[in-house]
This record gives sequence, C-alpha cells and structure tokens, in this order.
Amino acid sequence: MDTITHGIAGALISKAAFGGRDLFSPRSLSKQRLITWSLMLGAIFPDSDVLRDLFSHNELLMLTWHRSITHSLLCLPIWTVILAGLTRVVAKWKKWEAPSFLALCGIWAIGILSHIFLDLVTTFGTMIWSPLAWSRPAWDIIFIVDFSFTAILLIPQLLSWTYEDRAHIQWRAVLMWLVFTPAPFLIAKFGQIVGAPISNVTILVATVLFAVLFLLPAVRGWGLRVAYANWNRAGLILAVGYLVAATYAHHVAFGRVQQFAAQENLQVEAIGALPLPPSLWHWDGLVRAPRGVYEMRMDLSEGLFQKNAQKASYSNSDVIEHTYYPDAFPNPWIEQARHLPEVQKVLWFVRFPVTRFHKEGDEAVVEFSDLRFPHIRPDRPASFTYRVRFSGDGSVIAQGWVRR
Repeated sequence: MDTITHGIAGALISKAAFGGRDLFSPRSLSKQRLITWSLMLGAIFPDSDVLRDLFSHNELLMLTWHRSITHSLLCLPIWTVILAGLTRVVAKWKKWEAPSFLALCGIWAIGILSHIFLDLVTTFGTMIWSPLAWSRPAWDIIFIVDFSFTAILLIPQLLSWTYEDRAHIQWRAVLMWLVFTPAPFLIAKFGQIVGAPISNVTILVATVLFAVLFLLPAVRGWGLRVAYANWNRAGLILAVGYLVAATYAHHVAFGRVQQFAAQENLQVEAIGALPLPPSLWHWDGLVRAPRGVYEMRMDLSEGLFQKNAQKASYSNSDVIEHTYYPDAFPNPWIEQARHLPEVQKVLWFVRFPVTRFHKEGDEAVVEFSDLRFPHIRPDRPASFTYRVRFSGDGSVIAQGWVRR
C-alpha cells in the first residue's frame, strides 16, 4: 500500500475509535489531536525503511530491506516503546497534554499494525517475521495503489471536517466539491497512461457521487446532525466492507485459476490470483509451471475470462483464454547469470519468474521478470525485470533493473 494511504488510514482509525481530532487547528495541540498525530505517524513509520536508499547505491534494497524489520511483528514492541517514549518526551518539553505512556504504546502499536496489515493484503509481500525469518507473505487482495480504497478512507474525514462547524459548512462543502470534481478525470487519465482504462460511465458516476456526498448534506444543514466521530466510523466500516468484498472477489478469481490449472493438467509450482487496477472486478491469474508461466486476465463483472492472446479449448467446449510465457531454453549464459549474488536475491523475491535470453552481436543478454507485477501495456517492458549483459568472453558487462 502506498505511504499516503497508510497515513490516511491511521488518521481515520484515530478519529473513529480513539476520539482523535483533525491534525491542524488554530488552537494549541490538544490531547485528541496528539492521538491522531501519533496514530497517523505510526501508520506511516514502517515505510521509513526506504530512507536507507538515500545512503546506499544498492538498487536491490527494495527487495531485501524494504518491508522487513520496520514491518515486523517481532520488532513491533521495540518500535512501540521507543516511539511512545519519544512522544512523551516531546509532549513534556512542549507542555502538551498527552495520554499516558501505556496508552501511547497502544496507539503507536495500532498505527504500525494497520500498516503491516494493509501491506499484507497487497501483492508485494511483507517480511512480518524478520529478522527470525525472511519470507514475504502476501495475501493478494487489493492492488498496491487502490484509488477507491483511498477515497473510502479519506472522504469521511473530509465530511466530518466540513460539517463540524455550522458557520463554515457552505464554503467548506463547495471547496471539497471543487477539489474532488476533477479527481475522476485525473485518475482516468492516469489509468489510460498505464493501460488500465476507466469507462466514461464510471467517471460520470464518480463525479455525481462527489457532488452528492459534499453538497447534499449542506441542504438545510442536516450534515450537522451527524456527529464528528460517526462520519469517521462510517468510513471505517465502509473500508472494512471494501476489504471483505475484495477478499470474496479474490476467492472467486483464485477458484477460476485453480480450475484452469486442473483442466490443463499443469504441474503447478506457484499459483495465484492477483488484483489488477482499476477495480475489484479485474484480476490476473498466474500459474508457474516447470517451463513457463500461464496468465489469465479476468473480469468478474462479466463472469468470463477476457481475451488476451491465445486460446485453449477443452472437450467440454469451455474456452479459457490465456497467454503462455515460456522460459528461454537453458544455456551456459543463463546458468552463469543465476549464480550471480544479485540475481539470487532477485530470484528469492520473485514468485512467477520468467527467464528470457537473446544475443546482441557478441553480447549475451539474460533477463528475469516477475509476472506478479502486471505487464499492462504491450508497448512497455514488464516491470521488475532484472537484466544481465555478458561480453563474448563471458564477463559481466552490466546488470540491473530494466528502466522504462
């Protein structure tokens, strides 16, 4: 999950469950605002591990270091005590009213736990047992960046702010409507760029929905009758419901992938159903077999497998459309590349690897791709592709991630 969404989730939890208030206020920092700041920063804290990249030129840290000890359940008590202690020190120095040390430990722990959980439900993998074990569990429930989920977390907080004060509801409601009205068009443009288009109907529905959410409660001021905490509690309930719906969609998609593997009599080495942008309906089915990876793009709203590249027919007249990505035939160059320390780290991380090989003059090029990260646009190379280039005498000329 992206760091911004983590912070938004932490703020929502504090306001919905712990009496937190808005982060910014013309008044001095209150106990309720300190709760929100602590829980929000706790929800952001685990991603502080990326700061190590500022002091290192190792481009594999994203695999070997990110989402490790700062995301670890085993290290959670350590971070909780340190951060709660720092909060008490700063609050005493600034003469802020603050919860007790034990209460702050609980608040920071909940923030960090929310981050760990929301990373687990994505496809990247999170080393929750580090440093005892360096495996990367991933539940594959929602995409790493999910605008719908972020909106569900954010909008109730903005509504609670909008309808908190009778004297300001008109201009706040209009301001929020003006800010959010362009959002569907910007997101649709982004989706078009990455190859995950959003329909015009969806854009229209989202635009109307934003107008209803922000402007309708201003009519006769009925939005004022909804308590501040209740706006946020509604948002938290909707967020949980979204995750439940995504879990069910994953269950359906995974069942279809298993059916495909059984019908093809595949020797399964790895299997998964991974979310695709832009909605809960779109899923990417992947099966790793001994000589390559099978991919199936699914649209659950149609109940059918979408067209991709090639078709496989069965005796029962069912048709499941899929793409097959074969590995390159084994050769000494590939074998040599596999023994490089950097490539071994890449292969430890990947779940659905595909190996490619080609020659460029006297040079040999070996590539390792992880199809877990979707190759959405055919005119662009797959993400998470690591390339090794050899000279004619077998020495390594260059190695690293393929840049778009």
